Amino acid sequence: MEKCVTRFSLKNISKIFFKKNEDAHVIEDISLDVYDNEFLVILGPGQCGKTTLLNIVADLLPKTKGEVIFNFEEDTDPGKLGFIFQRYALFPWKTVMQNVEMGLKLRGKNKKERRVKSQEYIDMVGLQGFEKSHPKQLSGGMKQRVGIARVFATDAHVILMDEPFGALDAQTRYQMQGELSNIWEHKKKTIVFVTNNIEEAIYLADRIILLSGAPSKVKAEYNIKLSRPRSLTNNDFLELRNTIAKNTDLVL
Repeated sequence: MEKCVTRFSLKNISKIFFKKNEDAHVIEDISLDVYDNEFLVILGPGQCGKTTLLNIVADLLPKTKGEVIFNFEEDTDPGKLGFIFQRYALFPWKTVMQNVEMGLKLRGKNKKERRVKSQEYIDMVGLQGFEKSHPKQLSGGMKQRVGIARVFATDAHVILMDEPFGALDAQTRYQMQGELSNIWEHKKKTIVFVTNNIEEAIYLADRIILLSGAPSKVKAEYNIKLSRPRSLTNNDFLELRNTIAKNTDLVL
């Protein structure tokens, strides 16, 4: 991937959870740059601190050491970050349209603007016809589509995604990966996506940051030059998968 404007940087980030009996060192001295409009995947084993790292970027969790430096015109811009969680995080009493509109409403957009923007992304994630449905009427994949539409509709500068497809069945997960890749190609947002799945990482990423087990450090970096859309059975894909697998702490 051709390097461009740095959207934000992590400088020597460390995180220790101080406990009564034994302190837990989760992240140790992680530094990296995230570039404008890139799809960055952070790959690592379970419990290595991937979610903790995203929470630090989003300022949902204090860091023990280091700093997060954003490159925005207005550092206080409330729309600079969007977060898609592992869980669906939808308002159960609101419809699909109302859920997708929520971020825009909080940013003070008028009803007409909210409706037009939200409909664009509802259509893009394949939920046209479900605008008046409530979350209890949707499958897991459909609920996650609502979350994706809601965050993309806000035009956030950076979108953080914490294993958003981890709870889905394999077939739905493959479908969601394809849809997300397609949306990113059309909208070119900066995405930081966390996963413990090597195939998912290669399928989606411009660049993969491989983390070690806890306390996690940057173990390797891979620039993914495979053309899109990608095939999980392509020889180049499989060769890269094997290369990364040999260097990972994941249980395969």
